[in-house]
Amino acid sequence: MKQWNRIFKKRGRVFLKPQEDIPRIVKLFEKKGIKRILDLGCGSGRHLVYLGKRGFKVYGIDIAPEGIKIAKKWLREDKLKATLSVGDIYKKLPYRDNFFDAIISTNTLHHNKIEKIRKLIKEMQRILKPRGLIFITVRKALGVKGWKQNKIVIHRFKIGRGKKETRYKVIGPRIYTPIEGGERGLIHFCFNKKLIKKEFKNFEIFRIWTKYGHYCFLGELKNEN
Repeated sequence: MKQWNRIFKKRGRVFLKPQEDIPRIVKLFEKKGIKRILDLGCGSGRHLVYLGKRGFKVYGIDIAPEGIKIAKKWLREDKLKATLSVGDIYKKLPYRDNFFDAIISTNTLHHNKIEKIRKLIKEMQRILKPRGLIFITVRKALGVKGWKQNKIVIHRFKIGRGKKETRYKVIGPRIYTPIEGGERGLIHFCFNKKLIKKEFKNFEIFRIWTKYGHYCFLGELKNEN
């Protein structure tokens, strides 16, 4: 919480535009008659604003009070409404069973160990209506082989016309933390396509694709849950 508060205090809204797939996902939501949506790890509110402008009933939860504060201000400025909560998404979520038509979560769910992530997935299943939709992005593995404890990995990637590199420290199987930058010390659990299908086994996963070092996927909660 302290780390994200520092980021929001220093950088403000942080992200100004929706994740690139959101406009296409929203068109599907509209086609499916989705009304009530939760943004899990809503940060400073970029998706809350985008969804609110399109008439959805929007909810958001984030661990950083500073992020929620910025989101509320942004919503007020745009004359929009949303129900926001400060909370730890890896604990019991403050919503009743079968409450949401859809859940979105971008660059958030992977920031813990797999045991905690599994508990969160169960909570998502609980609060979603049968056949409720999800759009999730999670961290993709960085080509690490062996996952040797304390190994330092250098990840090089493009930003616009330039290039950047970040160093990471392996702290466990499929888990690393950046050792520099704004997310320094923050846990990242790395997924692959097989793990996504395994951990989200109670969802029908329609499609998995990659973008900027993340897996993106769209799914629907199976009827039997």
